[in-house]
Amino acid sequence: MVPMFVSGVSPGEGAAQALPTPTTRPFWDAAAEGRLAVQQCGSCETHFFYPRIACPSCGSREVSWVDVSGRATLLSYVINHLPAPGFEAVGPHVIAIVQLEEGPTMMTNIIGSDAVPDQLVIDMPLQVAFEDRRGQVVPVFAPREGHAA
Repeated sequence: MVPMFVSGVSPGEGAAQALPTPTTRPFWDAAAEGRLAVQQCGSCETHFFYPRIACPSCGSREVSWVDVSGRATLLSYVINHLPAPGFEAVGPHVIAIVQLEEGPTMMTNIIGSDAVPDQLVIDMPLQVAFEDRRGQVVPVFAPREGHAA
């Protein structure tokens, strides 16, 4: 996977940023390197996201971080016209739930298309991209090449 770094409209100074914890640090470190990583259980091999200390499927604490393909499918979305503090300059943007090819779902933003319903089709194929938001790299998703709505 070749990471795509994009430069959109960055949030302003008042925007909140994620505060990495020991449990989430590997996710943020991977994103900073242009990799999408999720956890995988060593017992049942389930991939999962959000980060946690035990597998949600079998309860095993034998979990590790693995890079995933970055391919996903759009499950649901909302077009946000009322930005949170610090995001006023961003304008309408898409907040979405995507399902990674490996199974986990993620809440994210969709970029690379207009924030209008006719550009967003449920089940459309997506690919991860990375945005640098005031020094914190965040995974976002864009329509997969050749699959725009």
